[in-house]
Amino acid sequence: MNKKYSKVVLTLMFAGLVMMFSPVASFAADGDGGATMLTTDGAKKMGGAIGAGLVVIGGGLGIGRIGASAVESIARQPEAAGQISTAMLLTAAFVEGATLFGVVVGLLAVLF
Repeated sequence: MNKKYSKVVLTLMFAGLVMMFSPVASFAADGDGGATMLTTDGAKKMGGAIGAGLVVIGGGLGIGRIGASAVESIARQPEAAGQISTAMLLTAAFVEGATLFGVVVGLLAVLF
């Protein structure tokens, strides 16, 4: 992963985190000419959605990298294919579990 891509991802993650936990208020005019404060949580929802999306992208990249490394390792040492496949599946399951947890946390931030 190059530095430019890493900076973009980190910036988006930070922006999503800030939006998830920042209170947002907007004002609307009522019928008698005064202004009433309406609280909206649009930024919170957008932050949760950005966070969930980044988690899915990261999980997909991680599992893809695990698979590519496993196939390359099996090509170099075909006699170790069983051990490599077992380690690959176990590692992919851990990444998938962490991804699922991150998506659930992001979606809970959107819903509540």
